[in-house]
Amino acid sequence: MSIDIRLARIDDRLIHGQVATAWSKQTGIERILVVSDEVAQDQLRRFLLQEASPPGIKSNVISVDKMIALYHEDLLAGQKVMLLFTDPHAVARLVQGGVKLTSINIGGMRFTVGKKMLTNFVSLDQGDIKAFEYLAQQDIELELRKVPADRKVYLMELLEKENFV
Repeated sequence: MSIDIRLARIDDRLIHGQVATAWSKQTGIERILVVSDEVAQDQLRRFLLQEASPPGIKSNVISVDKMIALYHEDLLAGQKVMLLFTDPHAVARLVQGGVKLTSINIGGMRFTVGKKMLTNFVSLDQGDIKAFEYLAQQDIELELRKVPADRKVYLMELLEKENFV
């Protein structure tokens, strides 16, 4: 028996209203794992994220290496989880570490200097695009949606259409 990853989502806001309500109800999860080396080192952010978790859903903030270890040691066997990431680099490291993912939902990557806006809620730089290309080569579906009711938009098709690649 292994971990039941119901949703792997990139959203640099991490646990917030949409995640707490729409996605957790849609996926039937019992635990949210925020997988981020940076956030795992920040005690205040860890505390705030754990407090933001919806009622009845446990949340933890862990490093990428810790998630890889938990996955292989089957310590979360049978648990229905949502994995949350701030960027595609952590997801690529997880997959390189042997974690099996079939789909990644991209919910939000804010604009910062050096990034180019793809949509009104996703901005990317060349490093992000390379990480997404790697994930696509692993036959992982990459789809953009803010909430479950939105229509899926496939990232790689959009990157091509908008001349990002």
